[in-house]
Amino acid sequence: MTAPAFDEIIHPYNRLQICAMLSSVESMAFSEVRDALGVSDSVLSKQVKVLQEAGYLRVVKETQNSRLRAWLELAPAGRRALAGHLAQLRSIAEAAGPLPG
Repeated sequence: MTAPAFDEIIHPYNRLQICAMLSSVESMAFSEVRDALGVSDSVLSKQVKVLQEAGYLRVVKETQNSRLRAWLELAPAGRRALAGHLAQLRSIAEAAGPLPG
């Protein structure tokens, strides 16, 4: 089990969604992630760059039918960071207890 650890790199909404989507697959096409998030290429590119610079994400580019296609992969460090972040969020939620109403 991963120790709970809040991660400010992963925490912003789009980055958390990117990591969560990639955690259950080996890789996913940039365009699929973009469409699932409902964001533009530039918005996704900025978020990918932050995750890449942290060592949490890899971008693999390949040519298919003379078109360049980018694939996103969650790196082992990203998987560990996501697991720790989710454990911390669960801990926070459990500490809150049941909400009134």
